[in-house]
Amino acid sequence: MSTETKKNNFKVKQTRYSNGKNHAANQKNNGNRKQNSKKPTGLSSSASGRKLKKNYRKRTYSKPGNSKPVTKPSVKIAFLGGLNEIGKNIMLIECENDIIIVDCGMAFPDGDMLGVDLVIPDFTYVEQNSDKIKGIVLTHGHEDHIGGLPFLLSRVNVPIYGTPLTLGLVENKLREHSLLNRSQLNIVNAGDTIKLGCMSVQFIHVNHSIPDAVAFAIRTPGGTIVHTGDFKIDCTPITGDMIDLSSIAKVGDEGVLALLAESTNAERPGYTQTEQKVTESFENLFRQAERYRIIIATFASNVNRVQQIINCAEKYGRKVAFSGRSMVNYMAVAQKLGYLTIPENILIDIDMLDKYMPEQVVLVTTGSQGEPMSALSRMAYSDHRKVMVGEGDFIIISANPIPGNEKTVGNVVDELLKKGCKVVYESMYEVHVSGHACQEELKIMHRLVKPKYFIPVHGEQKHLRKHAELAQFLGTDRKNIFIGDVGSVVELNENYMKELPSVTTGKVFVDGLGVGDVGSIVLRDRKHLGQDGLIIIVASLDVYDGHVISGPDIVSRGFVYVRESEGLLDEVKKLVLSILDDCAENNIHEWGIIKNRIKDEVSKLIGQKTRRAPMILPILQEV
Repeated sequence: MSTETKKNNFKVKQTRYSNGKNHAANQKNNGNRKQNSKKPTGLSSSASGRKLKKNYRKRTYSKPGNSKPVTKPSVKIAFLGGLNEIGKNIMLIECENDIIIVDCGMAFPDGDMLGVDLVIPDFTYVEQNSDKIKGIVLTHGHEDHIGGLPFLLSRVNVPIYGTPLTLGLVENKLREHSLLNRSQLNIVNAGDTIKLGCMSVQFIHVNHSIPDAVAFAIRTPGGTIVHTGDFKIDCTPITGDMIDLSSIAKVGDEGVLALLAESTNAERPGYTQTEQKVTESFENLFRQAERYRIIIATFASNVNRVQQIINCAEKYGRKVAFSGRSMVNYMAVAQKLGYLTIPENILIDIDMLDKYMPEQVVLVTTGSQGEPMSALSRMAYSDHRKVMVGEGDFIIISANPIPGNEKTVGNVVDELLKKGCKVVYESMYEVHVSGHACQEELKIMHRLVKPKYFIPVHGEQKHLRKHAELAQFLGTDRKNIFIGDVGSVVELNENYMKELPSVTTGKVFVDGLGVGDVGSIVLRDRKHLGQDGLIIIVASLDVYDGHVISGPDIVSRGFVYVRESEGLLDEVKKLVLSILDDCAENNIHEWGIIKNRIKDEVSKLIGQKTRRAPMILPILQEV
């Protein structure tokens, strides 16, 4: 069955899915009503209270400090994530009281976020403007662009628009959170245009490390905004066509108010290599590993990379198994929608690995970033329930470490090497190519779009700055470039660009089932406990005169080994007893005062004896 046929067979309930054309028809009446009530937005607060005429084109506004008339409304863009960070991409585009949300991603915690599972944006600003939101449009199906959707939709229920694979992945995610039945998922194919309030969004096909990625041409009454999403220019992609440069050029010829382009590889000169380069490397490594079991770690979302592995496995007569929950889920959706072609009888369950000789199988797994709970990490530390690795394994890590993950990836590699595995992780083997545009590709995008204003997005500060320099080199005036931060808001007009006051945003931590209940204070305490340990002091006091009835008992966790530090703990016990007796003699019965005295005095004693600062927790009770 062809890919196109499979896509067409992907049917879902009408209440959840409709194509872009149907949606445009459904909104026709709404659009007609709005024709008679358009009014400019994105203006200063002083202008918002003025009485406006029904047709904004008949009234002009002056640029601050300039008498030149403004004939079009302004466009306001608020960034809630994705600037000065990797991941958590989300922005709001507003014009004439209508808002479109572009992407809603998450980020993985760094080493200081102890116990945190995920990091999502702060949705306060979205909730405050929920009545204006016409929909969420998604560029592609990576976690840093769709991972925050379940947490947003649990608060604000708005329509979602994306390509078939992207929404297939979103559907799985929403099902896990029991949100699917009340969500509005609308499939839009590359090349289609949808109408959302006063704005329209054209979906333009681009190349990336996941199929069905798109850029957006967002046409507003104030001008056209081009958002590239994550992209690269690949003339020989593994699946699908090359990036639709002709449509991008056509939009550029029509006139573009602003370009928002990704900046992940803005520091890298030249072009990003084609995915076909990886195919050549895989074939060479498969020949080298003809007597080994091959284990390949890659991103679960990199469907094209998995397709390359399957093709090589078929060529060299090997069976393929998947390991890792996200890998299994992604591949099931990709195969169902026709984005992954798996030959008959080549795919086996992971439980069947032992029934084949090592040289007959390939195991595709998660864990390319050294994540502690990933399948590859559990194999490395002998904690995987179904796979034990050793001297007969040839392991390929087909991904570059995300900045900040280098140490964890290195630790996993070291453990695998200790077990006698042959590990390929060096870039010289060319087992990974980036899905993001390098400098020459970014130059092509700028030249085709020809924007008046430029805003670099999707990257850390060094990436944004480098991309801004690149735009200046191409002729964009520095005053027409905006480098923002999370929470930044910029107002764009055909005659000016200015920064507005920031909005409420930041990082919200997800820990287990808790969302937002872990903040900086909790993380500080966790870090304190992890570094210095804990001392608990328990005592019972007479309810009448405050004298000690029992205790104080000292409990130490993560501070010192009790059996070797009995003398120190006895000193702490005597000190606490003297403090409690002194408080009783002086009629001090305030719990806060007593506990603070214990904390201060014990901290001073331990600091003098050990040069450490454990957390001290007094627990007092009256009897």
